[in-house]
Amino acid sequence: MDDEKPVLEQTTDAMSSAAEATKEAAKTAAKKVRKAAKRVAKKVTPKKKAAKKSKAAKKAKKAGKKSSAKKSAKKSAKKAAKKTAKKTAKKKKKAKKSKR
Repeated sequence: MDDEKPVLEQTTDAMSSAAEATKEAAKTAAKKVRKAAKRVAKKVTPKKKAAKKSKAAKKAKKAGKKSSAKKSAKKSAKKAAKKTAKKTAKKKKKAKKSKR
């Protein structure tokens, strides 16, 4: 972290970078889920009625995974903000001690 930047700016930068990273992770996870669902759909399509049921089940699975990805994104953003705040506070304390 830069000593020249204000603490608020540092924390907002850290939070935005964490949010961006988690967003990318969620996108890649969703892509993997879609690919896996397509593979399963190709293997298991004996009847049209069964295929409709499996599609509904896949949609439910996708929705569950996406929401968990969103939750993890929020958690990691919060953790990153807390960590950066703690680190900057520690650095300031060390700087004060070294000046004494």
